[in-house]
Amino acid sequence: MRDLLGLPALAVATLATWWCWLGWDTRYTVDPVTGSTSGPYEPWQVVGCVLTLALLAALGGWYLNPLLAAATMTATFTVAWSWRAASTDDSGLWVVGAVLVLVGMAAGSTAVSFGAHRLRRDRGDRGRG
Repeated sequence: MRDLLGLPALAVATLATWWCWLGWDTRYTVDPVTGSTSGPYEPWQVVGCVLTLALLAALGGWYLNPLLAAATMTATFTVAWSWRAASTDDSGLWVVGAVLVLVGMAAGSTAVSFGAHRLRRDRGDRGRG
């Protein structure tokens, strides 16, 4: 029952994380000297997003099935990121970014959620022994 209620809440929190840190920023910066383009995200946005996602993955692994938590976060964030990227990219290279986001989210959320799950389990086992 906990997963049934917790996983949709985790999906909403993951979507909110994407929106709050990255989803609103669509502007690219052009260097007037070199003409090179960067963006749309600033480093502080990416760091904030990663830290927030790590917290969500830890909470998901602590309270929910860690595999389901990681899968929920990975799917939600990848779809949100891909939706925005596909709608603003004419080159088709957003697919490469989407694969990188998918792999990074899967690796990071799985590691953190299983780490939190193991920590909770080990902490509980110590109290019994």
